[in-house]
Amino acid sequence: MDALDRRLVAALRADAREPAASLARRLGVTRGTVTQRIERLQDSGVILGFTARVRDGAVGEVRAVSFIGIEGRATAQVIEQLRGLPQIVSLHTTNGAWDLVADIRAASLAEFDAVLGRIRSVEGVLNSETSLLLSSLLL
Repeated sequence: MDALDRRLVAALRADAREPAASLARRLGVTRGTVTQRIERLQDSGVILGFTARVRDGAVGEVRAVSFIGIEGRATAQVIEQLRGLPQIVSLHTTNGAWDLVADIRAASLAEFDAVLGRIRSVEGVLNSETSLLLSSLLL
């Protein structure tokens, strides 16, 4: 990625629906350049997709971050089990006291409680600590 790609990605993060012609004017390039760059960034896997940011509480979901400790060399098996839970929208390896960080979204507190139980019952999970996300601050 070069400087233009980084500026384009930043602009798309701010408003992924901004028309290519508008992006081109703002970035000082042609519309064709913007279109080609977006296609190349998608083809190379830099841009994975486009999404809508939704106001907190608008869809009534429970959001949380769960820190997960794993026993010995069970990381691959635990990740495979957690991948099957639709409430886990992203999973990250990390360093420090915890081995994994899971971004959880559930439709209700009951569903959230059930997914926590499933995470804790996965063979190889030693411990977890979960924090509900109360509000989000846009940067």
